[in-house]
Amino acid sequence: MRFQTLYEGRWIFCVLFLMIPFFIWIRPALVFIPLLLILFCINFFRDPDRTAPSDPKSIVSAADGTVTAIEELDENEVTHTRMKRIAVFLSVFNVHTNRAPMDGTVIYTKHFPGTYLDARNPESSKKNEAMTWAFKNSETTLVVRQITGAIARRIVAWSNLGDSLKKGARFGMIRFGSRTEVYLPLNCQIMVKPGDKVKGGETIVAKLP
Repeated sequence: MRFQTLYEGRWIFCVLFLMIPFFIWIRPALVFIPLLLILFCINFFRDPDRTAPSDPKSIVSAADGTVTAIEELDENEVTHTRMKRIAVFLSVFNVHTNRAPMDGTVIYTKHFPGTYLDARNPESSKKNEAMTWAFKNSETTLVVRQITGAIARRIVAWSNLGDSLKKGARFGMIRFGSRTEVYLPLNCQIMVKPGDKVKGGETIVAKLP
């Protein structure tokens, strides 16, 4: 566990702990309900340390979850070029910390209000509340988008514009089920396929030429 991550759930934990005496007073046999919810939240806010691969050409996943799509499309917000996009869906059982896909400086951040479609819906990339990040180093510029889902309603930023981050360093999280996308140069070699399970900051999803 990590304090900064657990702190994001402070109000949730407070409500759940306050529910315990209420359930004991109403019906003691039901006290297992808030206890199970507390255990679920502890599991959700877990934040294990990860060791990023040392290869400077490797790009790691920005999130834990399942690869749902790999496609080419125009990235019109930061690079204004055609790029490859790897989309990862995070269920409520995945670690929800987002990590830098490479060593680099945060050169762009922007938050977008929106709806809360299921994060597995392809339209969620366009319509849901989201936050865009761009990381730049001497090799390339990568774009990462944090996208909320039907349950996730809050994007948390732990880094700021101008911060220099190491590959695998935490830069934020999304609470309760979401989608994270990484936009890569077309000449990258993709190392994963749809359906693959990935770990943020650890699984190599692509390699620079």
